[in-house]
Amino acid sequence: MSDKNHARTTRIMAIANQKGGVGKTTTAINLAAGLAELGARILVVDLDPQGNASTGLGIEAGDRKLTTYDLLLDRPDLSDVILPTKTETLFICPANADLASADVELAVNERRSQLLREALRQPDMGKFGFDYILIDCPPSLSLLTVNALIACDSVLVPLQSEFFALEGLSQLMLTIREIRTTANPALRIEGVLLTMYDRRNNLSQLVEGDARQNLGDLVFRTMIPRNVRVSEAPSYAVPVLTYDPNSKGSEAYRALSQEIVSRHGFAPQPEPAL
Repeated sequence: MSDKNHARTTRIMAIANQKGGVGKTTTAINLAAGLAELGARILVVDLDPQGNASTGLGIEAGDRKLTTYDLLLDRPDLSDVILPTKTETLFICPANADLASADVELAVNERRSQLLREALRQPDMGKFGFDYILIDCPPSLSLLTVNALIACDSVLVPLQSEFFALEGLSQLMLTIREIRTTANPALRIEGVLLTMYDRRNNLSQLVEGDARQNLGDLVFRTMIPRNVRVSEAPSYAVPVLTYDPNSKGSEAYRALSQEIVSRHGFAPQPEPAL
């Protein structure tokens, strides 16, 4: 394998918010697809026991022989857990309901909060050639989410455009601050993403104004609109960028992908064999 592939930089990004229904999984799936369109090689790590990211990327339940549960508890080789998706450069570590018991089973492990970091930052990670690893976190500040925050370089926070949206961020921000001081000093906030945004709705505009006033440049320029195509795509087990490439939702996730790679100075590199 070439030195160029070994030198490839992999950015690990957790998509987290302890509040459910804010668009975490939708963002994980469609940001991954948007980055893949730009030439990036992507791994989605489904860390939610509901396994919706796995389903949304076309992975049937019967095909999930090894999952993130196994990755954390039994430590198989990462290459045995990774599955391809219908998008050529997009891969996934799938999840299923077994993951719901992981918090309890990990409690007796002294390194319980470091296990995902060890799995995703092993010395030979360069052989996979991933440009981005996106971790779809569960809707809680559980041990699974703490594992993700310790493993990642940055956190993307989806924020639904609704009343009291900002109030729910306080506990997540406190958790991020604690992780910085104890286990991952390099952790940073990638950005806050306004989701389910409706320009015709005064409340959406008020939430946007409030978010930008309080969080400033942490709020992405791109906002994800309410869009029926985004809601329909998971039932066809594909990203909205595949389901309806010209929809408003697809355009928004492409813009978000471009905004992120512009920050990182990303340029696609030759693909290794997985």
